[in-house]
Amino acid sequence: MNRKLKYVLTDVFAEAKYSGNQLATFLDATSLSDDEMQNIAREINFSETTFIFPDQSRPSAYRVRIFTPGSEVDFAGHPTLGTAFVIRNTLIDGDETRVVLHLNVGDVPVDWVEMEKGTVIPFMRQKPPVFGERVQSNRMAELLSLNPDDIDTGWPVETVSTGLPFFIVPLKDAKALKKIMVQSGPYQELIQHSEAKSILAFCPEGYTKEQVLGVRVFPIHYGIPEDPATGSGNGCLAAWLVKNQYFGTETVDISVGQGYEIGRPSLLRLKASRVQGDIEVNVGGQVRWVAEGYWA
Repeated sequence: MNRKLKYVLTDVFAEAKYSGNQLATFLDATSLSDDEMQNIAREINFSETTFIFPDQSRPSAYRVRIFTPGSEVDFAGHPTLGTAFVIRNTLIDGDETRVVLHLNVGDVPVDWVEMEKGTVIPFMRQKPPVFGERVQSNRMAELLSLNPDDIDTGWPVETVSTGLPFFIVPLKDAKALKKIMVQSGPYQELIQHSEAKSILAFCPEGYTKEQVLGVRVFPIHYGIPEDPATGSGNGCLAAWLVKNQYFGTETVDISVGQGYEIGRPSLLRLKASRVQGDIEVNVGGQVRWVAEGYWA
């Protein structure tokens, strides 16, 4: 590869550098083949690596492709936020309040929203959720190395997709969340006949006072044993919370913690509500600039 490709490293859903979920973004991937992008993603070995195609026929949306170490994915949350942040700070006017990414799943807008204490945070509007199959709680408990009564059977274990499908698993407490160990055999059997390949388990206890829920995500199929911050999965969770009225309402506006068990504490903001019959999902969080360089 006799080219010098500029890239940027960011931490997404990170309250400080060296937390959240790591992302590598290449600013111009026009000259790269599919195999080269996959090899780069495997070499970097972050949860995802993104590639921007700036020479586009649609100036209103930046074409972006997302690769895990194992394969390309149509949509993922922290790469969407992180790449929009990089585009805003390198390719366009940094004062823009909206960046639109054209992903394999379609156009995904990212808006910068003023929060408490004047903080401005990017939020992505995810695709309308699609709810799918339900899984018996006993089966999921065995897969996660939990006791059957660790799962809160008052709520369904079901698949949700806002562009990438996840199994959503409600647990009773943080103790159950912490002791999860995915069993390979039952996991492979579960995903063999399902569109969903990743598992999101949550409990009604955060890791800090600010957080309402604690979350762990296991996208093993994509070459990631455990993900430190998952925007796509938490978007599915937000839709699940609204549909099932987990908090007794069809509106969700909460902070969620993830990644603590693997040393990458992350904070995700979930906003979702039912609007004219549809569930509208927005997921946001801080993005931190870490480094930039050239790929030889």
